[in-house]
Amino acid sequence: MGRKVYVIGVGMTKFEKPGARDWDYPQMAREAGTRALEDAGIPYDTVEQVAVGYCYGDSTCGQRAVYEIGLTGVPIYNVNNNCSTGSTALYMAKQLVEGGLAECTMALGFEKMEKGSLGVKYTDRTNPMDKHFQLMVELRGFAKAPPAPQMFGNAGREHMERYGTRPEHFARIGWKNHKHSVNNPYSQFQDEYSLEDILASPMVYEPLTKLQCCPTSDGSGAAILASEDFVRRHGLEDRAIEIAGQAMATDLPSTFEEKSCIKMVGYDLSRKAAQAVYEQSGLGPENVDVVELHDCFSCNELITYEALGLCPEGKGGEFVDSGANTYGGQVVVNPSGGLISKGHPLGATGLAQCAELVWQLRGQADARQVEGARVGLQHNLGLGGAAVVTLYRVPELAGRS
Repeated sequence: MGRKVYVIGVGMTKFEKPGARDWDYPQMAREAGTRALEDAGIPYDTVEQVAVGYCYGDSTCGQRAVYEIGLTGVPIYNVNNNCSTGSTALYMAKQLVEGGLAECTMALGFEKMEKGSLGVKYTDRTNPMDKHFQLMVELRGFAKAPPAPQMFGNAGREHMERYGTRPEHFARIGWKNHKHSVNNPYSQFQDEYSLEDILASPMVYEPLTKLQCCPTSDGSGAAILASEDFVRRHGLEDRAIEIAGQAMATDLPSTFEEKSCIKMVGYDLSRKAAQAVYEQSGLGPENVDVVELHDCFSCNELITYEALGLCPEGKGGEFVDSGANTYGGQVVVNPSGGLISKGHPLGATGLAQCAELVWQLRGQADARQVEGARVGLQHNLGLGGAAVVTLYRVPELAGRS
């Protein structure tokens, strides 16, 4: 392990329905990046390297976005890792500090998305998810529904067949996340629904109804990372949150060889990354107070409980039934509203998760604050495939009040 790394500033825009606001990605990035710098209380010229994540855009959109914040000549890396893009930028920015290559870095993510379900941009070359699609078709066929909800919906179907999970369990996750988002001013949706509303919303791909699926979104998020020396030199002990562990995992043989839709959508790589983070930090799932995880669809939230070790394999339904996943339970999962309600601008999602957990551990989350939160866990997944898991904790820094 290298040096300790701290998040000293976070910022994000409100997530919006595509086209709902008259802005472009440079304006999104300026808003999030400026807020993160203001939160850290440092000027941009103290940032030594920048990692910028986005999925849709030309090859140097990262530079164009950062130009809105400052022109200092520092290295800027453009990052694309599907839906885990934002946390991949965070992972890069953390490694630069941890390895001693920089004292202060920025991770920035944004997305300007098209309306409707995600489609294929390039039809003249191999689809990077062809192996996933081929396995899904082999196991479950292909229906007249968008591909992403089919993939995750089929994982949910497999969970029901194996463990007796019911559609109501997945619906309860949608209900919870919409309820949580009522208290998040950054959330794309802030509407509360009854469980009956969730179940009765239009069926996208059984068991997933519309209110259990994340929307496409526009928005941006940012984080400023620094070494312990930088924190002390600038007197930032009170706002610094330690990254106690972080790991990325990509697809394993089991993703395709075990003929399982649950494995196909990233269960094993999520579990591998989580286990690495627990080993790095010396903490386990039993120590976690608050979680932001990748609930692109409610089925994925449930199977991710198990992958992260929040409950035993096959017990996700019981975990939901017991109320263990919300306020007053074992751990509060997606207090922000998650992707389902907060929104999912692909390049920004991982950094919005980071921002939420930093606010929670600082006690700055207002009406959605998890009481006494000291340890936060982040899970960000991109099919095709990468999972980034990060564990944050309130550090024991001299000078911290």
